[in-house]
Amino acid sequence: MLRSISKRSPGISHAPTVMKNRVIYDVPRSSYFVVLGGRNRRPIQRIVHRSALPGTANAAGRTVIKDDIGVLAVDPQLADYADHFRYRLQQYRAALNRIRAAAGSLEHFAEGYKIFGFTREDDAIVYREWSPAVQAAVLIGDFSGWQPVSMQRDEWGVWTVRLPDVDGHPAIPHGSRLKVRLQHPGGWWVDRVPAWVRWAVAEQRMGAGFDGVYWDPPKAEKHHWQHPRPPRPPSLRIYEAHVGMSSEEPKVASYTEFKDTVLPRIQALGYNAIQLMAIQEHAYYGSFGYHVTNPFAVSSRSGTPEELKALVDEAHRRGLLVLLDVVHSHISKNTEDGLAGFDFGQKEDDNYFKQGDAGYHRLWDSRCLNYANFETLRYLLSNLRWWIEEYHFDGFRFDGVTSMLYHHHGIHMSFSGSYHEYLGPATNVDAVVYLMLANQLVHDLLPQAVTIAEDVSGMPALCRPVSESGVGFDCRLNMSIPDKWIQLLKHTRDEHWRMHDIVTALCNRRYTESSIGYAESHDQALVGDQTVAFRLMGAEMYGGMSALIEPNEVVMRGIALHKMIRLVTMALGGEGWLNFMGNEFGHPEWIDFPRDGNGWSHHYCRRQWSLADTTHLRYKFLQAWDAAMMRLDEHYGFLSSPHQWVTHMDEREQILVFERGPLVFVFTWNPFGNYEGYRVAVPNPGKWRVALDSDAWDFGGMGRVGHDVDHFSDPEPAGTSRDRQHSIRVLAPSRTAIVYFNADTHTHWQQQQQQQQQQPEVEEEQQVQEQGLGHGNSLHGLAPAATQTAGGLSLGSGDEQSETLY
Repeated sequence: MLRSISKRSPGISHAPTVMKNRVIYDVPRSSYFVVLGGRNRRPIQRIVHRSALPGTANAAGRTVIKDDIGVLAVDPQLADYADHFRYRLQQYRAALNRIRAAAGSLEHFAEGYKIFGFTREDDAIVYREWSPAVQAAVLIGDFSGWQPVSMQRDEWGVWTVRLPDVDGHPAIPHGSRLKVRLQHPGGWWVDRVPAWVRWAVAEQRMGAGFDGVYWDPPKAEKHHWQHPRPPRPPSLRIYEAHVGMSSEEPKVASYTEFKDTVLPRIQALGYNAIQLMAIQEHAYYGSFGYHVTNPFAVSSRSGTPEELKALVDEAHRRGLLVLLDVVHSHISKNTEDGLAGFDFGQKEDDNYFKQGDAGYHRLWDSRCLNYANFETLRYLLSNLRWWIEEYHFDGFRFDGVTSMLYHHHGIHMSFSGSYHEYLGPATNVDAVVYLMLANQLVHDLLPQAVTIAEDVSGMPALCRPVSESGVGFDCRLNMSIPDKWIQLLKHTRDEHWRMHDIVTALCNRRYTESSIGYAESHDQALVGDQTVAFRLMGAEMYGGMSALIEPNEVVMRGIALHKMIRLVTMALGGEGWLNFMGNEFGHPEWIDFPRDGNGWSHHYCRRQWSLADTTHLRYKFLQAWDAAMMRLDEHYGFLSSPHQWVTHMDEREQILVFERGPLVFVFTWNPFGNYEGYRVAVPNPGKWRVALDSDAWDFGGMGRVGHDVDHFSDPEPAGTSRDRQHSIRVLAPSRTAIVYFNADTHTHWQQQQQQQQQQPEVEEEQQVQEQGLGHGNSLHGLAPAATQTAGGLSLGSGDEQSETLY
């Protein structure tokens, strides 16, 4: 049984990646910082290195740019690595040609689940397993009283058995347990869970072994899809969730419970996508789902495949995309319960796994896949198609991409931004080719699909299309940001935080390659680490969060900075946003999965939703703020806007001003100063009003900023007001984040809702009936902000619409 509980390797440096080909300029101190726009000035940094893969150097010693390497046009500095991209493209095309020659197309090749595993063919069940190293194979299970049924081997090492129906019924009843028994090359026999099994179960006790389950329910028991996939939104606001630990009770929650109780919360908060962790079966619960044993199987701890489908279907009804946290970077070394059991030490041509040191990840204590192997490619690509077509997932977050991209897996590497670190002999081209094939396949099958890379290195062209010789991801997680916040919170008092450092960390991403920003994820919530809220407030989260008394200084500071950190990260840290389940209201406790060290307890493996729902606790203020951030993007679309410009960094007063989309953000990090009539540059003349205020009463603030004040711009000579020709004067209280919109060109979300509420009641009732919802005055979920301060969050049917937030 696996013993490691940490997915994140301490040996991988999460240092920020150096910006390349971004419009960020070196300017005088206490002036301004320009992002995505501005006049031509000297770039801060330009790093040029020459490197090529062995045998690919240009004979003339010069780089020749070919039309099919489009990334070179996006980033001219990559021209010195054209040979690397050319070699990579050559390998990709060779793999694609092999696939097309064997299967006709990449899409057909990725239908391996229609051939391997258990399939229905001509009134019979056919089971096939690729295992060329074994001497013999038999199928055992409930259907045969666990007596062996012989299988036959073909020239490719595929073992097959055909079981005709008996009296019109399948020879293997739905729900039967089974395994494949294989004769080891050494002569002995071992039992294995079939590699392509679609469900696997263990006895209800920790450490119990898994059996495969034949899953083919009768028509009446199958889930029947009712709701289409929602369209892909302009920007992703992702709620990262673990179904098993989503209950407030100390237990493993089910897919049905998550569907009924957590999905309503996610929708009410205003998120438009959920990212589900730990869905692929993993024998060791404490691995957080990252030591996968059965990639095609739904984790049985939370329910059946049909129950997961019902969850996805309900999420689609609520307008939520559903992304799968897919693990193709490594496999659990558990041989009895998982895919690793098919490695008998045979040569790599006949193996899913690499051999020797290359086949073992020493920090994750897991097995490394052989991405050059034809059947490994079929297995992994089919796995992606399976989750898209069988379960209607809308895309994937690929785990551990850094480990895949490099032979060294990123272990003990601190990526400085020099291109030779990404594009050279250390690059695992076989894995890169697999990721190119995977992204090509997913987007061919589902053009609106989302693919996200968990990559800490910042490899250039990772998020450029395969057609440009990029790897093809839509975006990558901006993983350096949470590390920056941890660094600041651990080592620097907030009165000493530098605006330049914060901006550099948040904007340190590659131009033209989209990023998902986040202040913290599940990594920071795991035992051994601390969430932002816990670092800010510590033990006061247990005894100092009452809203019935005045907050102490620790709680006041913690709540204020928690709101500011999340908003500035969302607004400057990328083109999308991610939040881990419970962090939106500052969940006070870490995550510790049941294990030997805690007596197999679920006490810390749950989410205490009641903290945010209790009217007399301050957690409700953080939850209301999170909903307001989601509403801000929904209404103004700042995340999807390419306009991002930092206009002012006042290091002495600790004030940061920037533009994102049509909005102007003013952050006053100073814990002591309150600045009246502070001059703020604006992009357009007109009347500016408050769109969002972290100091509002509804968010646990002191209500120092007036929301009914019009801020009229003053024209000024060009260049005198932070490189803008217009400015407004505002109140900038200590530890606040205030967002302004131009009332001459935009409306506020409250005005939009008022217009919607003026629609005739008959039309509203008709719309409600068509959507299958309850009456508007009995909606459940997050209450409106004014009510939320007093009433908390009411759970019921969860059929609220996001418009009810304000």
